[in-house]
Amino acid sequence: MKKILVLGAGKSATTLIHYLLEHADTYDWQVIVGDYSLEIAERKVDNHARGKAVFFDVNDAELRAKYVADADVVASVLPAKFHYLVAQDCLRLGKHIITPSYVSTSEKAMHADFEAAGLLFMGEIGLDPGIDHMSLMKMIGDITQKGGNITAIRSFTGALIAPESDTNPWHYKFTWAPMNVVLAGQGTAQYLKNGLPRYVPYNRLFSFTEVHEVEGYGKFEAYANRDSLLYLDKYNIPEVPTFVRGTFRKAGYCPSWNALVQLGLTDNNIDIINAKNLSYKQFVDAFIPFKKGDETKSIDVRLADFLDVAIDSEVMNNLRWLELLSDRPIVLKKATPAEILLQLLEEKWKLSAEDKDMIVMLHKIDYELNGEQREHTSALVMKGKNADETALAATVGLPMAMMAKLILNNEINLTGVHIPIVAQVYEPILAELQNYGVTFNNKDEAISSKAVEA
Repeated sequence: MKKILVLGAGKSATTLIHYLLEHADTYDWQVIVGDYSLEIAERKVDNHARGKAVFFDVNDAELRAKYVADADVVASVLPAKFHYLVAQDCLRLGKHIITPSYVSTSEKAMHADFEAAGLLFMGEIGLDPGIDHMSLMKMIGDITQKGGNITAIRSFTGALIAPESDTNPWHYKFTWAPMNVVLAGQGTAQYLKNGLPRYVPYNRLFSFTEVHEVEGYGKFEAYANRDSLLYLDKYNIPEVPTFVRGTFRKAGYCPSWNALVQLGLTDNNIDIINAKNLSYKQFVDAFIPFKKGDETKSIDVRLADFLDVAIDSEVMNNLRWLELLSDRPIVLKKATPAEILLQLLEEKWKLSAEDKDMIVMLHKIDYELNGEQREHTSALVMKGKNADETALAATVGLPMAMMAKLILNNEINLTGVHIPIVAQVYEPILAELQNYGVTFNNKDEAISSKAVEA
């Protein structure tokens, strides 16, 4: 009997666990689910004969080693910062490991050791990163195989809310790690345009967006991810003139989020020591630069002036809807601006039990073939069932589970630290994903020279 250890039983692990348990009898697996909350782990296992729930504390080295040693494959859905700890145990104890998170510098440095040990560390095998890599690599391969010369690649993904569950003016609700959303984009984004690197610092990121339309679902704002340039060599496209990976939000979100960034409310590095003595209005007021003559102006007027928007603009109305300009008291004793903001957002952007989330992924590749300029567009839209069975959990968990199956069935021969950009990984996984509703709509058409330049 082969054993799979799943570390972390949160929302993102739901579909991963279900898939493994559904296939456990067929492939003679035992699925051990470890979480700091034994109750949550037990709920996910749901008394399945092939499942076992255990208490797991990633910071307990002895406990960590105990469960890793007893597994054949470890699927870690823990916060990204813990993957390296688990990977060290996997290397020492001779186990394969799968994670959906970006591969860190320290994890990349383990490549030679994993390779020498005949083990596989497969990272970035979720949604984004994950399905985006696999689907884009298939597109690139198909175009180059027929002789196309790729001139531009744009790839965007958004974990959003379905139209039927869109009930607030921000057109957004939390479907994944809330603090990650609050801190998203910090640093400097970099990408390639017309052969030249472009850089967008955090303070300009949400005001420097593109608008793209997905047929049947309207327009979306896209902002650049942290470092697109890292993937030029990984995707084997070092000569492509334009390449950008980015994140989707529904139209109207980015200008309002940019207001929070400009104020400084997403900062997570300084504590507001007297937070509990403040209202949200006083908290925001403390971030607005004070000018001579402002003494008689209301906070609404001063904030609108600072943001250079009309007092009755969508941006101001969205800030009011969040109650950031209200007398509502802050209940945190000591917290960073980001933590204070997060507490409010977790209430305002909470998924209701029957809410459906929605994953939107869009790839656009411009290429030349037989003297003609063409564009290949590939779009994925997938909705969840409710707040528990989300599209996000499915698109993160299914690729991980399918990767575990490939390893346990000896259907791949990779060793070392990898991401899913090789055909022996992405071809079978993309094919099986279609059985679960993860399908792309593709369109390939000729475009004018003017459209290419735009």
